[in-house]
Amino acid sequence: MKLFTPIVTFLWMVTCVFAATSSPSKFEKYLSLSRSGPLDLDDSLYEDLTSKPRDYHVAVILTATDARYGCILCRDFQPEWELIARSWSKGSKSDELKLLFATLDFSQGKATFQKVDDSPFRFDFSGPISADQLYTWINRHLPEGSKPPLVRPINYMRLITVVTLLMGALTMFTVLSPYVLPIIQNRNLWAACSLIAILLFTSGHMFNHIRKVPYVVGDGKGGISYFAGGFSNQFGMETQIVAAISMKVPRIADNKAQQVAVVIWGTVLLATGTTLLIAVQVASKLFTFVSNQLILRNLHPETLGIAAQLELYSISILPCWGR
Repeated sequence: MKLFTPIVTFLWMVTCVFAATSSPSKFEKYLSLSRSGPLDLDDSLYEDLTSKPRDYHVAVILTATDARYGCILCRDFQPEWELIARSWSKGSKSDELKLLFATLDFSQGKATFQKVDDSPFRFDFSGPISADQLYTWINRHLPEGSKPPLVRPINYMRLITVVTLLMGALTMFTVLSPYVLPIIQNRNLWAACSLIAILLFTSGHMFNHIRKVPYVVGDGKGGISYFAGGFSNQFGMETQIVAAISMKVPRIADNKAQQVAVVIWGTVLLATGTTLLIAVQVASKLFTFVSNQLILRNLHPETLGIAAQLELYSISILPCWGR
């Protein structure tokens, strides 16, 4: 039945009403029946459990777990509801907090479903919800006092699966290490991978991914353009061409000369980049200082006030027109 799709499962929290005529054996009777989980109710048990006078709280979930009703959420949440009931039953709590958990299925309580209202506390949900969220809501409506924490049982199946996978991976590594380690420790392989990555990225591979540039374009004359004109623009094929040209650079045969050349050019690149960065920062601060001094010394106060108003106008008003 699709009737349960929007309302699915909801929790009804019944407040306690203290009365001198309340029967103390009623709570004990139902408590003894709910040691291992929530009580299974029908219409008559529901009426008796929630009838007044009473000196305890009742948390009832109205659900429809039968497959013919098509309530997948009801069946998925049922283990979470049973976890809440078990955690409360087994945990330590104040003697004044008397709370019972119960379940009323639609197949056993059609009359109750038709007459239930929003009092006193009702929690509807039509989407996935965890036991932690619902348990927090229940505790918020209970009186002050010590309440047991929500304790999830150890998932031994998951633990066994993880241990088995780790042992399998360790065994595979032990068996294949004589064949795999020489490949992993091969300096030529890592050098080739590093060189390819360096050439790709320095030739603009990341630029192509970020800007989503075309691989090649037509030149308007029936041909193909491999290189983009102007600055801050390039094609995908251009990156590969530049990388291939870089690989054709003559190699230095002498190892010592090669190391010296790497150190020298690395130092040159580092020094050049650092110098340019420092120069840009100094120039920016110097330009800001000089321009501020010139404006403050030579600009008339009234003109300065008008300029400030125009600046405020451009910041606050003009962007609104753009929207």
